[in-house]
Amino acid sequence: MLAYDADLELFRDNFKRFMNEHVAPYYAQWEREGLMPRSLWTLLGENGFLCVDTPEEYGGYGVPTEYSLMLVEESSRAGFAALSTGISCHSEIAAPYILHIGTEEQKKYWLPKMVSGEVVGAIGMTEPGAGSDLQAIRTSAILQHEHYLLNGSKTFISNGQHADLVVLAVKTDPQARAKGVSLLLVDTHLDGFKKGTNLEKIGLHSQDTSELFFDNVNVPANQLLGQAGQGFVYMMQELPRERTSIAATALGAIRGSIDLAAQYVKERQAFGQAVGSFQNTRFVLAQAKIDELATAAFYNQNLALYKEGKLDVETAAALKSFSTDMQMRIADNLLQLFGGYGYMTEYPISRFFVDARIQRIYGGTNEIMKEIVARGMLGR
Repeated sequence: MLAYDADLELFRDNFKRFMNEHVAPYYAQWEREGLMPRSLWTLLGENGFLCVDTPEEYGGYGVPTEYSLMLVEESSRAGFAALSTGISCHSEIAAPYILHIGTEEQKKYWLPKMVSGEVVGAIGMTEPGAGSDLQAIRTSAILQHEHYLLNGSKTFISNGQHADLVVLAVKTDPQARAKGVSLLLVDTHLDGFKKGTNLEKIGLHSQDTSELFFDNVNVPANQLLGQAGQGFVYMMQELPRERTSIAATALGAIRGSIDLAAQYVKERQAFGQAVGSFQNTRFVLAQAKIDELATAAFYNQNLALYKEGKLDVETAAALKSFSTDMQMRIADNLLQLFGGYGYMTEYPISRFFVDARIQRIYGGTNEIMKEIVARGMLGR
């Protein structure tokens, strides 16, 4: 169990105030419009809420990882799942790749801009024909003298519309599978880089999600991240943090939906008494709380292991599967307590429900997570 940290709680309170001022009054409108404004990233950076565990020499605070993951959890708990996902992709996925694998030149160039919000980061793995099977990607980057010639496409890319930088998984050896995968740092403003339309989704409406297209894009050779042919290894190294971040979103959503339901059943009357006085209601809430405590315990264990450098792929996969399955189940059970109002978009519980569904898919489907756990137990 992580110890109480007074500075972390102060940071949490500051972020809640930021969301109350800069997000809460506008979020419903952003959801209707299908996109959060690019200016929000600038505000997040100006207020010190991006890539906060990045070392000070690269512009960050150098604080422990739980400070960064807290921002993911609290934005989710507030009902702002699109914001949670955006911060997660930027701070918990894209930036750590650069920090852990990048050259000193790459770190000094990209990380301060990501901390400030000048650059929005994204991760480009999924393709129309390659989702959880990352070895099957077809986007190619062929080395030609001082640059890579990039061709192909990606889909379902979170932060895709606003992204200035994409950590891109490519095939530098199209004839190989895992050993042919490399990672490139791709500036989205390069000639031949095109963003598709903002994709319409059943949830996370204001989270920009895009197709990306690459038509003979010349990427400087010095933007290779790590070594050629080692991309799959690097992705396996970084996925535990990504999946822990997804669990932070799940835990925040679980807590946020419980907050809403507990308040609603105390106020809502049926048959002359508060809905919260019925045994079924109380048992549903109690079970949700029990499940939240179990999820939190598992999450805190994983976070402690990550900080010690001991979090393995199997344990992270187990947490991702458990927490997101729990998130979906709890959202469904608690929405039921609202009756017909739970199906109305004006009630935030409905947003918790629809936003939960993607959690069991991205970051590797939960079926793949179970396969990873099983392989760890039994071998291939």
